[in-house]
Amino acid sequence: MSQELQDGLDLLHAGSIIVIDDNKDSTDYFSRIFHFMACHTRILEKTAELPDCLDAINDKPCVAIFLGPDFSEKDLQSVAKVAAGHVPKLPVFMFGEKDKLPTRPEGDVLGNVVLPTTFDVLINLIHKAKVFLDSQSLEGAGRPLEMFRSISGKSSASKEIDQMIQQVANSSATVLILGESGTGKEVTARKLHVHSNRRNQPFVPVNCGAIPEDLLESELFGHEKGAFTGAITTRKGRFEMAEGGTLFLDEIGDMSMPMQVKILRVLQERTFERIGSNKTMECNVRILAATHRNLEERIKEGLFREDLYFRLNVFPIDIPPLRDRTEDIPMLVHDLIRRLEQEKRGSVRLTPLAISAIGYYHWPGNVRELANFIERMAILFPQAVVDIGDLPEKYREHAPLNELKAADPVPYIEGEETPMVAPATVADMTQLPSEGMDLKAHLVEMEKTIIQQALEDADGVVAQAAKKLKMRRTTLVEKIKKYDMQRDKDATLI
Repeated sequence: MSQELQDGLDLLHAGSIIVIDDNKDSTDYFSRIFHFMACHTRILEKTAELPDCLDAINDKPCVAIFLGPDFSEKDLQSVAKVAAGHVPKLPVFMFGEKDKLPTRPEGDVLGNVVLPTTFDVLINLIHKAKVFLDSQSLEGAGRPLEMFRSISGKSSASKEIDQMIQQVANSSATVLILGESGTGKEVTARKLHVHSNRRNQPFVPVNCGAIPEDLLESELFGHEKGAFTGAITTRKGRFEMAEGGTLFLDEIGDMSMPMQVKILRVLQERTFERIGSNKTMECNVRILAATHRNLEERIKEGLFREDLYFRLNVFPIDIPPLRDRTEDIPMLVHDLIRRLEQEKRGSVRLTPLAISAIGYYHWPGNVRELANFIERMAILFPQAVVDIGDLPEKYREHAPLNELKAADPVPYIEGEETPMVAPATVADMTQLPSEGMDLKAHLVEMEKTIIQQALEDADGVVAQAAKKLKMRRTTLVEKIKKYDMQRDKDATLI
């Protein structure tokens, strides 16, 4: 089974299709087809019923809307407006007889279905819907960078990359993203797309190294029916799917020389042909490419075309490995845990000491390895706190355990109700000397230290510090006066 077919079926099984038409023959036709494909279908006669229908769907969210041919332009705009009000924005398709449909989908319509249709045509459209949904979902809830902080952080390298993305996003320049496997090259490409003026169009990724050489041309450019053995239907390629949007060519350093020639032609002329066709098609697609290979070395070895390299390398972005930006790890841990929670795959918290310890690990698998590590901790310690002693040995064996301090590395992220990094445990903050200790005095010092941290985090505003400490403001004021902390800090007693 092709990946495209699998993606389409997975999307169908996970959601609902809404069909809007007052022609019972047409709606029955779609009902039978989608029932055969094990997809839940909801039939509406009027576009005015769409908002209530979308609100009523809980267990099977809508993944696509199919609209009949007899609705007015006003109806189409109404459907598009309702669809655009959802996160992610919903794809809309039109169906009907060939002479009743526009020759090329325009505006908010993602594609046409000429009746009668075929299984392959519908799967192609549903796959296109998945690509569309994937690109749209990343802008949800008014937070366009929700899932892109995997490349952001406090390090100077991450800030520089963010600045470069902002500079190049709205241009049409080809961007070459370089970096080791797992550093976040596709994340960077998606972030570029979301910041660009193509953000409302598809983002289509292709892993050039994962597709066999004899299939890559068809995958990119599509083919006509009968173009080769097994081509039983006409199929669109990724360039057509990405029309108006962004095409991400991942691992382009593994592409064969003959395919490099074809890609070079598209970059130069902005045209291509499907396999088996002599019809030249224009394409309006922004190209982003990525590779973990050293392309200059590949050129010397005769494995990569120098002219293609210069075409791609208009604006290079080099993603540093995680071991060179370990100060980003606390924010990455926060984002990865939040992603697990959003996908309902569990949750976990790490103490500051655990965060400090994993910063000494060299992370050969980069951010991808960190994501796997967080998921493993969520499985081993579901809804629990992971301390330094709970870490697998390889993640703490290089840490100077006697020197680590329970400093709080970004325990709170703005806008979040709960920290992804757990507060330090009492075990972290106490060590019993062999000669013993004055426990009362030690607890006082611990309390003063924590109050001081809360005041600093709240910029000296006592009301906010009290909220962090989960105590009444008047109680905190009394403690500040008791410990004579007001004279040293410009705390505001409000």
